[in-house]
Amino acid sequence: MKLLDRYIFKQFFMNLFLVLASLVSIYLLVDFFERIDNFTEADKPLALAISYFLLKIPFIYDQMAPVCILLAGVITLGLLSKNREQMSLNAGGISFMRIVLPIIAASVLFTILTIAAAQWLLPHTNARTNEIWYQEVNAQVAKGIVREGRIFHKGEQGIYTFRRPDKTKNVFTEFIYTAGDDSHSNIKLFLTAQRASWSEQGWLFRGGQLKTAGQDGKYAIKLFKELRFELPDTPADFFVPPYKVTELSLYALYRKALESIRLGDWLGTVEFNRRLSFIFLGVPLLLLSIPLIHSLQRKWNRDLAMTIPISCVLAFIAWALWNFSQSLAQAAFVNPVVASWSIHVLLTGAGLFLLWRMNRI
Repeated sequence: MKLLDRYIFKQFFMNLFLVLASLVSIYLLVDFFERIDNFTEADKPLALAISYFLLKIPFIYDQMAPVCILLAGVITLGLLSKNREQMSLNAGGISFMRIVLPIIAASVLFTILTIAAAQWLLPHTNARTNEIWYQEVNAQVAKGIVREGRIFHKGEQGIYTFRRPDKTKNVFTEFIYTAGDDSHSNIKLFLTAQRASWSEQGWLFRGGQLKTAGQDGKYAIKLFKELRFELPDTPADFFVPPYKVTELSLYALYRKALESIRLGDWLGTVEFNRRLSFIFLGVPLLLLSIPLIHSLQRKWNRDLAMTIPISCVLAFIAWALWNFSQSLAQAAFVNPVVASWSIHVLLTGAGLFLLWRMNRI
């Protein structure tokens, strides 16, 4: 059986490589014609454009991985049937389930590789492509970044750092504001507060201290329970680009989700569950498509010309349902865990049930 497993593994990954190369090439070709004008209008060198498109390949791979798993599995099984290899294996007493097992194992292995890329490769390549596209080409300079769940913002006169439990409210925790003198060599103002809020009346700080520099170079420290103090910036200036979340690793998203849960905000887990569930979407799709495609081949005697389009339609339907559930999670109508993983449970359960029925026949 080891020889059979190696053969099916080899066929799966060969087909996977061809499918992935084809989809990445098509994506890059379309993206090239859409964006190359922006590079020329910004008077950027061709080398920068080439590096942008090359660095975008890991992102494309991440987006295409579930569909690649589905198509590679279907093509592998279809070729085994077309070449009469599956019939020969069945005649030798090898069940359909035993033939399918290496394909499923290979899809799980590829999913693990995708997770590794999302953790260690994708954050770096996304950071560079975002920098090229938004800052160097479109001159959109980000005013803020997110690190370890904290927001850092370079304001008009100083630097802010804080946590924002609810993005819809102007309430901040662990608030720190630091402003230097004109030479930026000394701190002239240092403000910390356990909690800060902003309204039309201005800034209101609770539980902190205010440290200001005097003319003699000494600092005056004021402890306060509640303080109104004017700062040069407002929450409207705390711009953190939405694309910055794509630069976070899975572990960073996981820590961000845990921090949100600790603060009682389960909506903070949406992005982590969305990213991880999308990577795993390929395996449930494959589990369901294998028995469906096999039944169609036996009933209608159709080849790959029919099974591949059907697989694509199945993938589109599953993606549409998954995307709809993500919208419900973003709107706080559905728990993020339920919204992200319910489609996986449904597809996996249906696929395993159909495989079990086929194996009994």
